[in-house]
Amino acid sequence: MALIVQKYGGTSVGSVERIQAVAQRVYKTVLAGNSLVVVVSAMGKTTDGLVKLANEISPNPNRREMDMLLSTGEQVTIALLSMALQELGQPAISMTGAQVGIVTEAEHSRARILHIDTTRLCRHINAGKVVVVAGFQGTSNAGEMEITTLGRGGSDTSAVAIAAALRANFCEIYTDVPGILTTDPRLVAEAQLMDDITCNEMLELASLGAKVLHPRAVEIARNYGVPLVVRSSWTDAPGTWVTSAKPQGRSLINLEIARPVDAVEFDTDQAKVALLRVPDKPGVAARLFGEISRQKVDVDLIIQSIHEGNSNDIAFTVTTPILKRAEAVAAAIAPALRNPSNPKSDEAEVMLEHNIAKVSIAGAGMIGRPGVAAKMFATLAEAGVNIQMISTSEVKVSCVVAAAECDRAVLALRTAFEIEAGEQGSRGAGESACIDSPLPNCPPVRGVALDLNQARLAIRQLPDRPGMAAKLFGLLAQHNISVDMIIQSQRCRVIDGVPRRDIAFTVSRIDAESAKKMLTQVAAELGWGEVVLDSAIAKVSIVGAGMVGQPGVAAKMFEALAQHQINIQMIATSEIKISCVVAQEQGVKALQAIHAAFGLAGSEKVVVPA
Repeated sequence: MALIVQKYGGTSVGSVERIQAVAQRVYKTVLAGNSLVVVVSAMGKTTDGLVKLANEISPNPNRREMDMLLSTGEQVTIALLSMALQELGQPAISMTGAQVGIVTEAEHSRARILHIDTTRLCRHINAGKVVVVAGFQGTSNAGEMEITTLGRGGSDTSAVAIAAALRANFCEIYTDVPGILTTDPRLVAEAQLMDDITCNEMLELASLGAKVLHPRAVEIARNYGVPLVVRSSWTDAPGTWVTSAKPQGRSLINLEIARPVDAVEFDTDQAKVALLRVPDKPGVAARLFGEISRQKVDVDLIIQSIHEGNSNDIAFTVTTPILKRAEAVAAAIAPALRNPSNPKSDEAEVMLEHNIAKVSIAGAGMIGRPGVAAKMFATLAEAGVNIQMISTSEVKVSCVVAAAECDRAVLALRTAFEIEAGEQGSRGAGESACIDSPLPNCPPVRGVALDLNQARLAIRQLPDRPGMAAKLFGLLAQHNISVDMIIQSQRCRVIDGVPRRDIAFTVSRIDAESAKKMLTQVAAELGWGEVVLDSAIAKVSIVGAGMVGQPGVAAKMFEALAQHQINIQMIATSEIKISCVVAQEQGVKALQAIHAAFGLAGSEKVVVPA
């Protein structure tokens, strides 16, 4: 007999008939000899309707009252589903987040779970009842018993957290698609169903806009080793399993806010190649990395900065032994990128840098916790370490620094994040221990994601000295603004004796205006230049644990975009992700082109129920 947690989303319980169908599925699972906890969302578009009502009363409704209002949606569903189960003869009881023991931060509309008191829950399970739980909600532990909600995707988070607290055999997420697909079936009907995917790959896809699972739910599954499966509530298909490494024995206290960093890693066997002032037009990255791939040069980080005028910079890191080969490729391509009418101009200048190192913090939920990257940057600044390149992802934040400063950087980061020496990554390690190994027989790219809800902010002429990134991203973290891609330009200008670089980063579009206003207010005081906002962007990304050590993956992605005359505005990579910023109107075409280029389409079309 297994203990199972099932979660049903809004479309799965969108009508009385659908609730009765869910009850039948639950009853069938119990008859097979299993104990069951069921977590549900509000029916259909109930939450949207409640938000609309609130906005008719107030253009800026109080967040506490919004939590009080929105939490009622799930309470309707739990009562109805419990009734439906009782009609089938199955003992069941409905429970709110507070009744089931979900204790959260006292943070309205986006609270994180601190712990779950399972005493009452276990008593009902042992009595043979199906416990039907209101997802998306909890209660603060500040003595006030305030109702809190967990934010978007909160029912997923509730379900996986309950599974972790109960040490359930597995957690099933029922939704309106047959499982986890290679991309959004609404944009590519031939998107292919995956049998399984690693937690880290799923974390990246979820944070990149794949809506089938919320990143916070995957983060909990990864940290506590909860076996997770995503299935359709409309069929009996097996769905997709999300696999995680052996759990690390974490405490269930401070469940969602416990230590976010598992390891500090470093690699001193690195060198950097940069091409400065390359033309800002389609095909440039494809040409460069296509030749790099043909020469079997394995690239680690790739950064393309925001354009300046009609040009931008592309930089990439390689291991020291293949630096000369990488340099030769860049030098050979550079003349072809220059203006033929002025071949001796300073366009496409090749710049090499030896004696660099990459230091990284690895864990889960990096982007979703704005304070983590800010803490890393502040720690490096306090240690007097200047950051030359930054790479961000849900599972790792990496900084390129001078090799001479590596040991100092690692020691400072280990202290700041309370990492024991045995948990530290080894010198020169090529692949992170915190990055899942690819599943057997899997292609290098598992999925393609499109995020149309981001905006880009750029700060011109930021002083190039330790502490600038810490100040910038610390300010954003204080305002709870999460940052995704971060790109520092490779070009350095000396103005009034101060070396300066541009820095660009992406944030959620809903945070963009307030972020620009806040940064503009402090720019003069901190010696920054103009703050520029562009909301007409899209971010398209590929994800796959198997792309490590595969030089041709980036080239294939860039070539697919070039063939469709899609200009790449920014590039950022991590071990298992490559992201490109393109014009917003070209986002869907970019996703479709990349999905086709990697041969990810299946033979059958996926129909998403209305």
